[in-house]
Amino acid sequence: MPIKTQNDLPAKEKLENENIFVVDENRALHQDIRPLQICILNLMPVKEETELQLLRALSNTPLQVDVTFMKMNSHVSLNTSANHLNKFYNTFEELKNNKYDGLIITGAPVEQMEFEEVDYWEELCQIMEWSKKHVTSTLHICWGAQAGLYYHFGLKKHLLPQKLFGIYSHRVMNRKVPLVRGFDDIFMAPHSRHTTVLAEDIHNCKELTVLAESEEAGVFLALTDEGRQIFVMGHPEYDRMTLNNEYFRDKNKGLPIQVPFNYYPDDDDTKRPYLQWRSHANDLYSNWLNYYVYQLTPYEL
Repeated sequence: MPIKTQNDLPAKEKLENENIFVVDENRALHQDIRPLQICILNLMPVKEETELQLLRALSNTPLQVDVTFMKMNSHVSLNTSANHLNKFYNTFEELKNNKYDGLIITGAPVEQMEFEEVDYWEELCQIMEWSKKHVTSTLHICWGAQAGLYYHFGLKKHLLPQKLFGIYSHRVMNRKVPLVRGFDDIFMAPHSRHTTVLAEDIHNCKELTVLAESEEAGVFLALTDEGRQIFVMGHPEYDRMTLNNEYFRDKNKGLPIQVPFNYYPDDDDTKRPYLQWRSHANDLYSNWLNYYVYQLTPYEL
């Protein structure tokens, strides 16, 4: 898929080095095509890393995607330069009159706080409400999924005894739903979180359909009937080394952290981690863009 980005977005060069087709603004202006308009609300602290991961995940269909990055006006990011944010991001106030084919709400490192204690919670609620009428389909990831389930359906999150951290196996529950088309019966996906939404609460919510679940990690994938809202409880967009970097970050700080489950060969953190989830992650994002965005969105936004 051609990903349309701003000419000097740092992720553009890295994607091109991976042979991922990226078109800049100048070339896109000369193509007689209406690209899909995707907005990414990036709540992760190291935003450039998340930009690269998500743009890579969106690159596996023939569709052209025009990506807009959104930031919170009510929160100051300390891990990304103000210059990068001012150059490549817009606030909700600047974007709220637009309509989008798709919206991605990322995870955030605030899961051990109550939702109402997060400094941008009120603004996030405005965005989630706005998405009902301005977005064809919204994809919520990890804490973003927990926040969406709480806001839209009142499902509470619960603190886990220890961090759910590693690569877990999941079983497809409903193969006829297009979001899991092409998935194997069992597939792997990364998790990195301290909290969870109870599987029984999600199953008991009549508006939600569970598509994939893990014995160890709980519900991984759920959606509303029309796919207008999709909830991914893990991090399928993660790179090979993301959990490794999180593990050594916490270990070097002296924080309690276990070796990521099912990640390093022989649980030896000196060995290169296995990459076990990329193909299904690609299927997930491709199916979302095709069946829940492209097939449903109007030509004229």
